Amino acid sequence: MSPPPPPLGRGRKRAAQAFDAALDDAELVAARASLNQGRWTAVRALLAATGDDWDRRGHRVTVLAQESAALAWARDWQLAEPESADAAVLLGCAAVQRALKGKERPERARDACNAAAALAPADPTPWLGLLVLERSLGTEDDVVQLFDEVRHRYPDHHHAHHLMVARLAERRAEAGQDPLHEVYDFANWAAEQAPADSPLAILPVVAHAERYRVLATVGSEPADPVASGHWVGRRARQVMKAAFDWWLEWERDDHPRRFVDLNFLAHAKFCEGRGAEAAALFHRIGEHATPVPWSYPDRDPYKAFRAARDSALGTV
Repeated sequence: MSPPPPPLGRGRKRAAQAFDAALDDAELVAARASLNQGRWTAVRALLAATGDDWDRRGHRVTVLAQESAALAWARDWQLAEPESADAAVLLGCAAVQRALKGKERPERARDACNAAAALAPADPTPWLGLLVLERSLGTEDDVVQLFDEVRHRYPDHHHAHHLMVARLAERRAEAGQDPLHEVYDFANWAAEQAPADSPLAILPVVAHAERYRVLATVGSEPADPVASGHWVGRRARQVMKAAFDWWLEWERDDHPRRFVDLNFLAHAKFCEGRGAEAAALFHRIGEHATPVPWSYPDRDPYKAFRAARDSALGTV
């Protein structure tokens, strides 16, 4: 007799464990565990070693800031080392995460990020924290201004460009499938102005997924992305081919957020019906799935990822 199915609670717990924002950064995972045990010195060492690798610094600080204990331990760290820019940046980004959850006043998060920016004028990370906040709470002018602050310090900032694309995609939801929508222009511009080996080459694919999210949310596209046809038009196919060709030539094993790009690209290739290309990407992704874009528009990302991967790999 086959065993009974697991209780619903266990299934949800498994799904929650399927995604780790740290991705494959083993040093970050170790520092995060130490932080949750009250040992912020491991985080200090990690951020000191990260230096001005801005994409990696932004990734690490953002992941650490998501921990429930991050704000309290960052305050302890700042009390011990008041001049530490790293402590201030973590404090600001942790306050942002709490503000987004309604557990901190947004004004306090803004003040904390601005204080961190004053301690580290060249660091785009405090501005990234503010951009994360205002992408959800601020006006479009706020978002554009903060994006410019990040780009002024690091023109090719990966996370900042993704946030900007997500916000721009929400313009003119009523316009429907407009191939001239500004989110596509922005993504193409960013990809073209970046160095040849920059992962911003994947940004047009991200723009396509973010626009689908918006259209599906308002009912202009089916809730099933494969059924929508959003990825099979002539322009869409050109975008997907260019991004996949870039990946074949320039795959960046060293980029801290490469699995974010790989998930967007695998999702696009699966929705386009290019099973063999999607399978190659799923092999690269391995266990490092990301909730976005598999959750679009309102799906269980774990189930959506598993179903797409199993289909592409021929295991269904």
